[in-house]
Amino acid sequence: MIKYSKLTIETNRLVIRPLFSDDYKVWLEGYCGQEPSKSRFDEGWLETKFLTETWFLQELKVRENLSTQDICYMFNIFCSSDGKSIGNCDITTHMRDDFQYARVGYTIHNQYWGNGYATEALKGLIRIGFEQLNFHRLEAHINLDNPASKRVSIKAGMLYECIRKAFILEDGEWTDNEIYFINNQSWSV
Repeated sequence: MIKYSKLTIETNRLVIRPLFSDDYKVWLEGYCGQEPSKSRFDEGWLETKFLTETWFLQELKVRENLSTQDICYMFNIFCSSDGKSIGNCDITTHMRDDFQYARVGYTIHNQYWGNGYATEALKGLIRIGFEQLNFHRLEAHINLDNPASKRVSIKAGMLYECIRKAFILEDGEWTDNEIYFINNQSWSV
């Protein structure tokens, strides 16, 4: 398996890779530029006082540790044209052994919505999952009332599989999720 710091994919417009210590300022600018929340799935503008450089450097250590244990691989999404930080994405291992599957997640800062970045980032993330992390199956777990994320998954080549009832604990309630998947046998670049 490739070392975490080397897990990188470039798409037509994006660079998807782990954060490094010298990314702090551009990373923080991405969060500071967010507009108020546009939906319940959008954190929108947030108070950034706690996002100090010391906090950031500690977070990088946490991310490195999670990847070393094959628990979670967290990436930042940068525009290749100007280097701006526009969001983040992750791959979380669910099971290795005879299953080799993981969950994918993605977030684009809301000031960059409407440009197709989420679909492009998810396609890149799928490439990392199959080409560099050797997963067989990747899943997206999506709230029933999140049509935008469903569209992103479908455009990225994922297929609807099912609704998992009472699947995830959110705000103290077990909620249903739609499951979208792709495996490395049906995937093409």
